[in-house]
Amino acid sequence: MSIRRLVRGTIEWDRLEAVFAEMARRYDQPKLRVEFLDADNWLSTPCVVDERWFVKIVTDQNSLVHALFTGARNLGAFSSGTEGFFEHFDDPLEMCEHELEATRRMREIGVNVPAPVEAFEVDGMGVLVMEYLPEFRTLEGLSDAEAESVAPDLFGALAMMHDNQLAHGDLRGENVLVQNGEVYFIDATSVREDAIEEARSYDLACALAALEPRIGTRAAVSAALEHYSPPELLAAREFLDFVNIRPDHDFDAASVKGEVEKVAEAERA
Repeated sequence: MSIRRLVRGTIEWDRLEAVFAEMARRYDQPKLRVEFLDADNWLSTPCVVDERWFVKIVTDQNSLVHALFTGARNLGAFSSGTEGFFEHFDDPLEMCEHELEATRRMREIGVNVPAPVEAFEVDGMGVLVMEYLPEFRTLEGLSDAEAESVAPDLFGALAMMHDNQLAHGDLRGENVLVQNGEVYFIDATSVREDAIEEARSYDLACALAALEPRIGTRAAVSAALEHYSPPELLAAREFLDFVNIRPDHDFDAASVKGEVEKVAEAERA
């Protein structure tokens, strides 16, 4: 059993049956076909229902793990010279409701996301229902050439969020989906509204970290420059060491720092 699955925990079958019975009632479906996903996921049990809905089931244990992660991330933000800006949720339903609302807001401004459906509670668990994208691949599942081709669109979608005072807060390869050549974001987390500038710099650092191992430092920074200024990249540079110690990222932070500094120096000249 992987460490992620152990930390995520296992939901008793009768509780899962209660979730799907409630879905059948809500959507007037006498019988549902459920496929559980063997995803590297810390914070929910994901599944696909009727090849139509993507469903995340969040338990109290998932909420507790989220609280621990939030504390660790805020400590990491302190190490980057800024106040922690990640927020925790009070319970599993609030976790689902936040992701639903964040997805709605991204969709409203034109960022590609799976269509949000609803969030509800069953037996103390939060249930999030969204559109299922049947042909998607994660950024990690693309070839290096494909990753390089979508990199400008990834930064473009991120910049669209940032221009509308939104931040993702957990951008990594697993949370970037590609379907029919289009980039989609999933799994946005919660950041304090009064710290949006720091959160945007962190997002940009995470995007560079996700792309650098796939397409190289120069190509990653070049793609970012299509949508961000050298000063904005310099601000993201301050978060690269913090991002580099996270288990979700494995990249050459020193190389990215050097390339960003080179770009900034060229602009000053």
